Formats: sequence, C-alpha cells, structure tokens
Amino acid sequence: MKCPVCGVDNDKVIDSRSSQDGFSIRRRRECFSCHRRYTTHERIEEPAIKVIKKDGVRVPFERIRVQKGLEKACWKRPISHEQIEAVVVSLEDEIYASGEPEIESRQLGALVMGRLKKLDQVAYVRFASVYRRFEDAQDFVEELRPILAESKNKMDHS
Repeated sequence: MKCPVCGVDNDKVIDSRSSQDGFSIRRRRECFSCHRRYTTHERIEEPAIKVIKKDGVRVPFERIRVQKGLEKACWKRPISHEQIEAVVVSLEDEIYASGEPEIESRQLGALVMGRLKKLDQVAYVRFASVYRRFEDAQDFVEELRPILAESKNKMDHS
C-alpha cells in the first residue's frame, strides 16, 4: 500500500478492526519512510451494480458519487467524515444484500434521503433540494412541512 503522504510503498499494519456490520476491515497503517499513519478499508469485492437513471440509461454504481453528494449536503454541518462513511457503507451493504444487479436512481435517492433525515435535517433538505430538483421556495416548504410537524409532536410529548 503506497503512503498517501510520501508515496513510498513500505508500511506496516498497526491495528485491524472489523466494522460494525462485519463486511469490512478497517486497518491503521504506519509508513516506514515518513512515519505518518493512515487508515485503509478492506471490503469483499462485490458484483457490479447498475443504477437505472430516470431516462432508462444504466450506469455503474459508484460509491464515490454517493459520498460526494453526501459531503455536499453535509457541508458546514456538524457531521464527521466517519459519519458520512458510515452512511455510505450502510447504503452499500443494503444495496448488495438485496442481491439485485440493478437499482433505480429513485430508489437509491430515497435510501440516501432516509439515512440523511436521521443524521441531520439541514443536510437532508439540501440533498432533497438537488435530488428532487426544487424550483422555488414552495418546494422547500413542502419538504419541511412533515419535518416541522414531527418536531412539534416531539416537543408536545416532552
């Protein structure tokens, strides 16, 4: 494994831990050259999943696209990289566990939004605004209405 800092291919594993879901291993490594530490994740190679876009075109599922979308939605929010990674991992696990070779982009978006809604409401609305292509303030109001009602119910029952 090449060090992401100095590029030398000479390191040692100093810690290995199975992920909570048991489908990946997190490894802490230390470079012998620059002595920096970094983390890698090892996963079982899964079969290629295709995403069916709205226009019917099929494209390969790319975890990095999901991760970048989450990062944009969570920008300047109190959400760590580890939390975003956990969302991506749980999403991937669910998709691969389905055993289906394809998933519609609509389903994929709904899975992401479900996880974001639990993680951070602002990030959820940001993601929804892009995913659902909000065109005006009324679209935001319609998306916020159930969230506000849920918050009000929680406050009334407290």
